[in-house]
Amino acid sequence: MRLPYRIKFEPRTKDVPKWLPFATSMGAIIVAFIISGIVLWAIGGNPFRVYRYFFSAAFGSWGAFSDILVKATPLIMIGLGCAVAFKMNILNIGAEGQFYMGAFFASMVVLVPIIPLDSPKWMVLTLMAVMGILGGALYGFIPGFLKAMFNVNEIITTLMLNYVAVYWNNYWIFGKYSDAGFQMTPTFDKVAWLPRLADLAREHPFFSGITLHLGVVFGLVAAVLIWVILKHSRWGYEITLIGDNPKAANYAGINIKKNIILVMMLSGALAGLAGMSEVTGVVHRLQERISTNYGFSGVIVAWLAKLNPFAVIPVAILFGALIVAGREIQPSGLSFMIQGTILFLVISSDVFLRYKVSIVRRHQEEAA
Repeated sequence: MRLPYRIKFEPRTKDVPKWLPFATSMGAIIVAFIISGIVLWAIGGNPFRVYRYFFSAAFGSWGAFSDILVKATPLIMIGLGCAVAFKMNILNIGAEGQFYMGAFFASMVVLVPIIPLDSPKWMVLTLMAVMGILGGALYGFIPGFLKAMFNVNEIITTLMLNYVAVYWNNYWIFGKYSDAGFQMTPTFDKVAWLPRLADLAREHPFFSGITLHLGVVFGLVAAVLIWVILKHSRWGYEITLIGDNPKAANYAGINIKKNIILVMMLSGALAGLAGMSEVTGVVHRLQERISTNYGFSGVIVAWLAKLNPFAVIPVAILFGALIVAGREIQPSGLSFMIQGTILFLVISSDVFLRYKVSIVRRHQEEAA
């Protein structure tokens, strides 16, 4: 049967309105919650009750909000790293592995140990941060070099390297550095712990139970630095030009191969710093499950933020809330279902940025 209406797609010939990327991201979030609610209802659940408990568990107290910020901290850094790579059309899906390698390299400062553990706290933590950045950057260099020199598909290499990093991590924590045979290392000395607000609770009782640690500052500073690089530096201009028009960039004399390697290393370095932040600020040891799919969630964060460094922060907080609330509600996979639905819708919604979509009457169109 022929419907009297049809959906019309027209390629956009003018610049996309500034409000449209934000509107499509918000629309993707809202529609994802609606679709997830329908699925909950279809399997016999009460979506209104689940969502009410969901938001209560996430934002019901300062302690819960503190937990959200703790979960958002690695997502901010990983989301920023992914955003930089995506800006140049390099699809870094390996942030999970770079996160693990950053955590591993940082942990070596304590486990080897690289410096005496009676050194000043600032010195130990600074060296751990440098090692975390180095571990992630080296792990980003591998797919970057293969892409630049041999045009190897970076999606495949970064994805496969995730598994290598996890098993490399497991090899050491099940072996030489295992704590009495458990799949974790001994707890680090307190000299290797990032300061937390809860440490001030004795002098300021308000901070009691607030688990937020110094790692969040790393994420906020990184957001500012990435914004400055992308908006106000020659390198940022080159990254954007390569992403928008690689032929024009090549004609302008920009070294594309060098930039691919450097961007992958920067992206990996941020994920590696996130790994260092997690082992020094949260778990205080290297262990098997130090990531709740932070690397993969960071990909969604970057896309949902439309590669805007400052927009990465609130989006990461939203996903931190999904992780925290997801621990408290049933079915336990609800938060992952919402995350997956959001990613699908965000990618799909790009059609609104490329085309003007309208509904037209067939008879009016035929009469014209």
